[in-house]
Amino acid sequence: MADSTLWWLLAGVAVAVELLTGTFYLLMLGIGMAAGALAAHLGAPMPAQLVAAAVVGGGAVAVWHVVRRRHFPGSAPGTSTNLNLDAGEPVHVDAWSADNTATVRYRGSTWTALPAGGTPQGTGAHRVREVDGSRLIIEKI
Repeated sequence: MADSTLWWLLAGVAVAVELLTGTFYLLMLGIGMAAGALAAHLGAPMPAQLVAAAVVGGGAVAVWHVVRRRHFPGSAPGTSTNLNLDAGEPVHVDAWSADNTATVRYRGSTWTALPAGGTPQGTGAHRVREVDGSRLIIEKI
């Protein structure tokens, strides 16, 4: 079997596994394997093919890591509406107690709510900012 065929098969396996797992990094490594296949097509010896695959694949992973960090900044797990469906939902505060907590009705049960800034901002409509255990962190709308 030709070296290029082996590289193309490895690239295909990496892409297939990426489709099954959803790890975008495997796609970047598949690009590196395609670079190894192109080096094989150009007649480069096996060490040069390995270097080409490692440099392109590793470089693609590094570039994607930097791009992902800059353009898709992570947020706290409790505040992300992708991870926590409660974030952004409205609640109504009737009164605040002396310990800066309020009892609110939300999703059919009673919750303890804490103000987001540490100081209550009054009664009325509030929005859930995050969920901290069994307490809601809320902010005034």
